[in-house]
Amino acid sequence: MTRKQLVEQIQLKKSYLTVGLDTDITKIPKHLQSHPDAVFEFNKAIIDATKDLCVSYKINTAFYESQGLKGWEAMEKTVNYIPNEHLKIADAKRGDIGNTSSQYAKAFFETMNFDAITVAPYMGEDSIRPFLEYENKWTIVLGLTSNKGASDFEMLKIQNGSEAHLRSEFVYERVLTTVAKWGTEDNLMFVTGATQATEFENIRSIIPNHFLLVPGVGFQGGSLEDVSKYGMNKDCGLLVNASRAIIFASEKEDFAEEARAIAQQYQTEMAGYLS
Repeated sequence: MTRKQLVEQIQLKKSYLTVGLDTDITKIPKHLQSHPDAVFEFNKAIIDATKDLCVSYKINTAFYESQGLKGWEAMEKTVNYIPNEHLKIADAKRGDIGNTSSQYAKAFFETMNFDAITVAPYMGEDSIRPFLEYENKWTIVLGLTSNKGASDFEMLKIQNGSEAHLRSEFVYERVLTTVAKWGTEDNLMFVTGATQATEFENIRSIIPNHFLLVPGVGFQGGSLEDVSKYGMNKDCGLLVNASRAIIFASEKEDFAEEARAIAQQYQTEMAGYLS
């Protein structure tokens, strides 16, 4: 999916919502758990109920990999079921030496029908370059994440500049400034947690035009209003993810209807910020 196509979908649906399909088989409604293809049946119902309200779906691969072959099959069925008008994100957080990353890129961009993948930047350019070589695919690099552990490394101060002009910066700032040079605004996004809303103005001063994938709204307590106020750019530039708040809105047979109701709330609020 190209940037132009993504922006058109945002404008058409008045939404920048990403629905996270973090489908934990132990949390899906009991009436589905005995189904031979329970995860896919659950995902299918969620997609049918929310597809007109969101512009992308994010599949957290850990919830599928943990189920072995059956989980991989459910993931492949799910990504193929998602309409092509949606950006299909593999939240896989890959990144390794070049020849290994090449195989990861092939797995998610060729063997499976994903448009984007999350990657970790800490092994450097050669670990990310293979993903960037695919046309009309997106590499989504971890920038400033929403978890408590972000303070362990991402918020550490490091020195930058020559000896005569030394200044300190956060590790996440170095990641943004460095990685942005490896790709373009058409193939690079950055993960920026909604719980880090106070940093959004600074992030936008470094990467004003890139899209940001924003987890942390919903159960993690991030503010959609703050994210939109400080993170939005001329093309919107945001994909705000909600997972558990939407897909597990109900444990009963009405789970899809309740998921739609929550997604509708997000979409309505987003429409207001886009106007």
